[in-house]
Amino acid sequence: MMELTGKIVEVATAELVYTGRLAWVGEAEVWLESETGWVSVPLENIAFIREKEKDADSPF
Repeated sequence: MMELTGKIVEVATAELVYTGRLAWVGEAEVWLESETGWVSVPLENIAFIREKEKDADSPF
């Protein structure tokens, strides 16, 4: 996951998929900078993290 720091990623949980710039990966959570602000997602809730494909309509 550390190699994705600073890149635009998708973080999926059972309920939602978050999109934003991966800012920090900790022992218990990851932090994303999204269009609406900062998002913290607990690691135990994450199904996957992957780099987002480029979309010309969105900065994220």
